[in-house]
Amino acid sequence: MIDSQEASAALADIDDIVQRVKQSQLYELASLAAMWWGVLVFAGNLVTWLWPVYAVYAWPAVDILGVGGLVAVRWLAPSQAHAASFDVRLPLVFVLFFAFGYICTNVLGHFGPRQLGAFWPIYFMLFYTLAGLWFGTAFVAIGLVITALTLIGYFYIGEAFPLWMAFVNGGGLIVGGLWMRRI
Repeated sequence: MIDSQEASAALADIDDIVQRVKQSQLYELASLAAMWWGVLVFAGNLVTWLWPVYAVYAWPAVDILGVGGLVAVRWLAPSQAHAASFDVRLPLVFVLFFAFGYICTNVLGHFGPRQLGAFWPIYFMLFYTLAGLWFGTAFVAIGLVITALTLIGYFYIGEAFPLWMAFVNGGGLIVGGLWMRRI
């Protein structure tokens, strides 16, 4: 027979394990998403650097494939009990996210290619960093590092800025995703 203190300690241990399992599942999904976006962003930046005229086609393709991949990962994730049901909020988040970014860059700001190349990664990393305030420090670290390196490249890297961004943003997301699998 156990007393109430032992029972409370056992329940606290169980709660701690449940929280760690939930964070592990979140990090697993987030790492897949980060690596998926990393590969796509790397490719988009390479197209922008090698064939700038095709960037106007590459980035919408990156965005569509990226969102589609996230929806598929979320929907097919075996660790999610409700994964089989489609949650319309996920694509709506992306519609609102991209609409706000479009308003900022094309309606209010009229950004050029270089400004767009810095804005979108920083904008994505803002939400990545904010998510880290709830879901774990790995998100904060990845978001802040990619933002800082983006700003360094924007101010100090010349014509090779898209190549810099391929490695900083695309490569950073891939490395961050792999790092989250180890945490």
